[in-house]
Amino acid sequence: MTVAELLPPVAPPQSVQPLSNGQSRLFTIADVAVMPSDLPSGPVKYELDNGRLITLPPPGDIHGAVQGNLATHLKVQGEFRGFGKARAEVGVILHRNPDRLVGPDAAFITNARLPLCHSSEGYLETIPELVVEVRSKNDAWAEIRRKVAEYQTAGVHVVWVPDPEARTVTEFRPDQPERVSLEDDTLTIDDVI
Repeated sequence: MTVAELLPPVAPPQSVQPLSNGQSRLFTIADVAVMPSDLPSGPVKYELDNGRLITLPPPGDIHGAVQGNLATHLKVQGEFRGFGKARAEVGVILHRNPDRLVGPDAAFITNARLPLCHSSEGYLETIPELVVEVRSKNDAWAEIRRKVAEYQTAGVHVVWVPDPEARTVTEFRPDQPERVSLEDDTLTIDDVI
């Protein structure tokens, strides 16, 4: 697949800004599992950053389009061909005590890591080989790189960060320099799928 196949033609601004709840106690996976997904202000999703609650608004249209395109390609090129399991917007537990729960936009788990393990709350405990985090307009690269490092520490082999505004996909691998693919480049992960 090329980067152009994943990215829609326009990228209007969207606002996705993590907010802390300001409480001093650490939250757990079990706490997040019982939180409402709809608030009076609208839909919301949650992550845990070492026990600190992060609330995220639902993705915007362009973000969702890129996420859907990638999840579809992972399903067709990976899962349907028998290489493993593709997931879209799945909760993944990177570690506990304090809890780190992330919600990558897409993920791929190869057969080598199957069968899938789930927490009692239903979140994925199996660490994917590939995760995709679509960059939103307000996502700072320093924060993205911190999250990539956490993924790699947990055992993720490849992290893709599509940037709809820049029309690029940045690939991160442990002990390798970042690789930026432009719109006409083809993305490959032969060592995963």
